[in-house]
Amino acid sequence: MVDSVREQLLASHELFRRLAREHSTYSERLSSLIEKRYLSEDEKLEEVRLKKLKLKAKDEMQMIEQEFRRAQSQVA
Repeated sequence: MVDSVREQLLASHELFRRLAREHSTYSERLSSLIEKRYLSEDEKLEEVRLKKLKLKAKDEMQMIEQEFRRAQSQVA
């Protein structure tokens, strides 16, 4: 059910698509930082910033999903 909701939103909701792309971008950059043995101070700050941005995008996506589900249940 969750996957089908996300698929529907990715197909029809521009903001959800943008947030999903941003979340993926943040995730990829975080992965590249995690692979490093040592991080510079700037990289440590970037890691914290990216984690916050990734979480914010995820939270916004979840809010959109909840609103979508609510609207779907009202129609049914």
